[in-house]
Amino acid sequence: MNQLNEAREEIHDIDTEIISLIKRRVDMADKILRFKKEEGISINDESQNEVVLRRATDIATELNLDSGAVRKIFKILIQMNIDRQHELSGEGNLP
Repeated sequence: MNQLNEAREEIHDIDTEIISLIKRRVDMADKILRFKKEEGISINDESQNEVVLRRATDIATELNLDSGAVRKIFKILIQMNIDRQHELSGEGNLP
């Protein structure tokens, strides 16, 4: 295998790991939803969303990554969890 293919295989492995972590994050929606119900917090908790976005962009900056791009990624991740929580509460249309 040449070096380009080896690098592509490494990227493939990293992508698989990222997707597994996204799955793990979305799987937390059920637990988070239960806690939100207990505490009377709405599914879309804007203040917590901002905490997550700020934390992600701070870490991105520390790692010399494009913090704007990381913020966009985390907005998508947050929305995935919001959608999943709506679905778990019977309000969504996800599978």
